[in-house]
Amino acid sequence: MPEDEERPRQRGAYAKGIARRQEILDRAIEVFAARGADRTSLRAIAREVGVTHAALTHYFGSLEELLIAVYAESNAPRHRPESQLDDATPVERMIASARTNRAVPGLVQLYSTLVASALEDGHPAAREFATVRFAEIRAGIADAVRQQQTSGRIRTDVDPDAVAALVVAASDGLQTQWLLDDSAPQHEALALLDRLLRPVG
Repeated sequence: MPEDEERPRQRGAYAKGIARRQEILDRAIEVFAARGADRTSLRAIAREVGVTHAALTHYFGSLEELLIAVYAESNAPRHRPESQLDDATPVERMIASARTNRAVPGLVQLYSTLVASALEDGHPAAREFATVRFAEIRAGIADAVRQQQTSGRIRTDVDPDAVAALVVAASDGLQTQWLLDDSAPQHEALALLDRLLRPVG
């Protein structure tokens, strides 16, 4: 077969593979949003998603890689309305995110599982995921704090990097409390933090 005929066929197969992976990922998000990331096998998840174990392994390799892919996809901007809040303070974004997360407790539990795994030996993918995620979020929040200090929305006597670490710690810690006890004042505590970071007067 001529080479120019082979290339379109390869591109077509590649595009179908990408579409199939996305299809599986979308279904997996629905499954995890409903039931969380209980310690289970890739084979059991494949049954719930409605694909073969071989197909799931082909596209994601391992259970940990699947969990990371599901969390990353579920947090893409198109799934997160708070990402459109251009003028919000970092804490206001976290409050909006917490509201979104209340509708998908399974994905919140999945995230907590990944972070817990990152602290254990033998989970390099989870460790890289958590380390990179925390670094990127802190950097993004610190940049937003600097901008809003300039515009007068956040007090200028606080270190942006420290604020970023505090906002992430508060958000994740309160999220964990909410998973264990849904009466924990998650939104109220974040709103208090937001007020504390505002300029005095």
